[in-house]
Amino acid sequence: MVDYFKLQQQIAPELIKMIEKRYGILKNISRLQPIGRRSLANKLNLSERTVRNHLVFLKEKGFIEVTTAGTKITFSGERILWQLDGYIKELRGTTELERQLEQILGIDVYIVPSCLDTGQDQEELGRFAADFLKDLISKEDIIAVTGGTTLATVAEMMVPCQEELDVTVVPGRGGLGEGVEIQANTIGAKISDKLGGEYHLLHIPDNLKEDTISKLVTEDSIQGVLELSKQADVLIHGIGTAEVMARRRGMPRAKIKQLKSVGAVGEAFGYYFAQEGKIVCSTTSVGLKLSELVKIKKVIAIAGGKSKAKAILAVISAKHQDILITDQEAAKAILELSK
Repeated sequence: MVDYFKLQQQIAPELIKMIEKRYGILKNISRLQPIGRRSLANKLNLSERTVRNHLVFLKEKGFIEVTTAGTKITFSGERILWQLDGYIKELRGTTELERQLEQILGIDVYIVPSCLDTGQDQEELGRFAADFLKDLISKEDIIAVTGGTTLATVAEMMVPCQEELDVTVVPGRGGLGEGVEIQANTIGAKISDKLGGEYHLLHIPDNLKEDTISKLVTEDSIQGVLELSKQADVLIHGIGTAEVMARRRGMPRAKIKQLKSVGAVGEAFGYYFAQEGKIVCSTTSVGLKLSELVKIKKVIAIAGGKSKAKAILAVISAKHQDILITDQEAAKAILELSK
């Protein structure tokens, strides 16, 4: 069978570059509208003249409209952008990457193509995950979320629903004494506001001593939130690299050195995993345990970036997750590691 994308790359590579530029322009207008030409040029690292020429074409086709406030995308523009999403995935080989990773990991995989501006990759990953979550959930669902920078981006990029879904959002983990904006409580509250529903807070740190935790979790208010998280219809969680998460938990240097010595590369839910997926260390923590994930209908892991590849490969298991959302750079690195 003829690979028309490879054929196109061989015979008209300049056409592909033009399509990718216009795709990037439409993508940024859709996300940041209304946006000025200069801001758009800075975002894409293109000259204003280049951006202006593309905008003239897109306006003539009816894909955008230029207002005094800035450029906006039209309904036709959103429709062509949706069609281009599939084209770009095929063009960059992410569809084939998804298929290969699904065979390796044994779960559904969704890969977000890299942006022209690599600094936007995490934003695009968050936007995709936010849209995916909105399409997946139903009215009155219980959604559990964890903390971290990636989940904070999901909450930030989520577009508010026009119709309230009456969902309940709960933190799946306690806090780590980190910045409030990346704690599960804050992320859950923001997602709840945008979906339309209620949220519950877990007023307890995640890294207390075991005897302290055992006393606190008997409190009715805390026990109620923990029970709700176990009944979640959907759980969306991040994946951390072992050393970074150990530092965030305030582990002493000697303990971090020990983690390295036993091969820990990834972390999720207070468990540290070696490259082959073996749990090499666990911490006393508040929230969902790995053994409880099997009761949740859909467990979604989200993580991106080449630096997270080892952690993703270590943590992901068909026993614990149903879906992985990642980006192109991480996907390529995972594939190389698996070989």
